[in-house]
Amino acid sequence: MPLELALWRIDNGLSSITPTVLNLESRLEDLLDRDIGIADPGWMIVGRQIDTGFGSRLDLLAIDALGNLVVLELKRDQTPREVVAQVLEYGAWVSKLRSEDLPVIWRKYVERYHPDKDQLSFEQAFCRRFNQRELPEDLNQSHQLVVVASQFDATSERIVNYLAEVHGVAINAIFFRVFGDDEREYLARVWMRDPIESTLEADSGAQKKWNGEFYCSFGGGRNWEEARKYGFISGGGGRFYSQTLALLNVGDRVWVNIPGTGYVGVGRVEETVVPVEEFLVPNAEGQQVPITQIPDLDIAQSLPSTVDAEKAEYVVRMRWDVTVPTSKAVKERGFFGVQHTVARPKDERWQYTVDRLKSCFSVP
Repeated sequence: MPLELALWRIDNGLSSITPTVLNLESRLEDLLDRDIGIADPGWMIVGRQIDTGFGSRLDLLAIDALGNLVVLELKRDQTPREVVAQVLEYGAWVSKLRSEDLPVIWRKYVERYHPDKDQLSFEQAFCRRFNQRELPEDLNQSHQLVVVASQFDATSERIVNYLAEVHGVAINAIFFRVFGDDEREYLARVWMRDPIESTLEADSGAQKKWNGEFYCSFGGGRNWEEARKYGFISGGGGRFYSQTLALLNVGDRVWVNIPGTGYVGVGRVEETVVPVEEFLVPNAEGQQVPITQIPDLDIAQSLPSTVDAEKAEYVVRMRWDVTVPTSKAVKERGFFGVQHTVARPKDERWQYTVDRLKSCFSVP
């Protein structure tokens, strides 16, 4: 059934807040360009109104921390079939982009829309945004297609679900509404399909099965040597990053990748996810204390859940089988990678990656 979003104010009785009548879709492109985090905090806009050579322009092009691309097409006044056909056409175009094409797209974007960023190269902007030392070697290994709309109908839902569930296309839709309350406006967002599962469907095919091995992205400038020493993986800075840690159960095996660096370890879950201030480790006297009380640790500076549960750091205890320092990280062309802290990939590249890592780390 078509998505619908309703909002009520409850601080003074119960009163409905109605959607505004202005045309939101005329504003959505600007809003997304201003802060793509309203759609996905793990993206960075790299292009806007891009001439693809097909007689039309791609509304927005984004990239994630692993160098995978995201096509965002606004529905505007197109019919369901028109908008889906358009986004699929853009997907075909994006699939052919080479690494050297992205700096050119970025330069045109900042010159036209953000001249204040004109001094930053594409690589500088990427590394600053995702806290990495260099660009990934293999950009655009996969891509997502996202339809953006203020209204979505049953036909659009059927088409998107059919492409995703039957044909394994990494396609999704975001539904935005603006609500007015006196002189204030509120923007609400709903994903049509789970955005994490949609991301993992890129290149996986609809019928692929998960091999039982978990993937972890240990990025965001987190200190790997601390994770090695105290036995943990972690995520935070927003629910988008931390919520997938809850997928892990005791005994699950996890392969750890540092975006831009490579795979650095594998181990088994010993304890499920807890807020950082509840994660206990031995201090200098051998007493079990919260890791936030150990002096001079980077993770000790993480935001506790008592301050902001949404943005806090969350930790999973690990028993490492093998770890290596970042200087000996295993990184090869064709290895699997996504930005989600924890994932259960169905991508064929994941099985290839695990097989190679077993050999590299001498793990059965």
